[in-house]
Amino acid sequence: MSKAHIHSEVLMSHGSARTTFHGRLLIVQRHRAGWPQAHIAKAMGVSRKCVKTWIERFAAEGEDGLRDRSSRPRTSPTRTRSEVEARVIELRRRERWGQDLIGPELGVPARTVSRILRRHQVPYLRHLDPITGHVIKASKSTAVRYERERPGELVHMDVKKIGRIPDGGGWKAHGRQIGKTSAQKKARIGFDYVHSMVDDHSRLAYSEILPDEKGPTCASFLLRAANHFARHGIPRIEAVMTDNHWSYTKSPDVAHAMAVLRATHVRIKPHCPWQNGKVERFNRTLAAEWAYRQVFLTNTDREHALAPWLEHYNTGRRHSALGGLPPVSRLPT
Repeated sequence: MSKAHIHSEVLMSHGSARTTFHGRLLIVQRHRAGWPQAHIAKAMGVSRKCVKTWIERFAAEGEDGLRDRSSRPRTSPTRTRSEVEARVIELRRRERWGQDLIGPELGVPARTVSRILRRHQVPYLRHLDPITGHVIKASKSTAVRYERERPGELVHMDVKKIGRIPDGGGWKAHGRQIGKTSAQKKARIGFDYVHSMVDDHSRLAYSEILPDEKGPTCASFLLRAANHFARHGIPRIEAVMTDNHWSYTKSPDVAHAMAVLRATHVRIKPHCPWQNGKVERFNRTLAAEWAYRQVFLTNTDREHALAPWLEHYNTGRRHSALGGLPPVSRLPT
């Protein structure tokens, strides 16, 4: 069996299965090599019954017996009758009712109506125009997960806006009551703009705290980030993905920076921020693990903490999408 075939079996393993096809084959191989079943179970973290099941199934059916089987029952005597499901679909189409109206009308539990609509992939009412019934809003379920094959093939760029910290500490240090008086409100000191770039393949990240998110600022950051990536083994950025903020889409400075890098500018679909999800997720991690993880008494203290945190993120922090390894594990050696 080829490695590619085994890999596809791993990815397509049954959702409720404790082992993959590769794991089951490993059980059989170890048993044929003379391992006691109890030792196989302990080494692989499964039950002895699980080991016995796959050994017996292999003996009876060969490798085909190790593949996933559908858990769907041969018969479903309690499933809603097809004519009732058809009436549910028709009422939804004609009246654009929700499950709480369709259910009582047909004498069917609302939860059952919901399952029927999902099974038939009927769009949610919130995605429809209330007058025409046409789908007018995008759904996150349409998003396709992807990962580029090599570092630099695509990078994601975005800006995270965070409130500056007054000297002596902000609300994290003194509680939510700070800033309640008129004098305190007038004394607010503005925001920091954290510009970030994340490589799609390796998740290598680079960030800077800058005073604004205007076009010239974004363009300068893009060039410095590209130089940083080059120093870490990514000599060329082929494409840059951003949202549709005017600083990215209307600025001649950003367009010039893209031309200098010979990079294609890829823009996400409007109102679909998850398409730029890798940097959006990085922003969330950045906020949770750097900006708001501890109490800073000055804005400068927080600024100084960014570089060490980025170093840890890139070289030491485990990343679930990388198999528990840090981003540097995917950079050219």
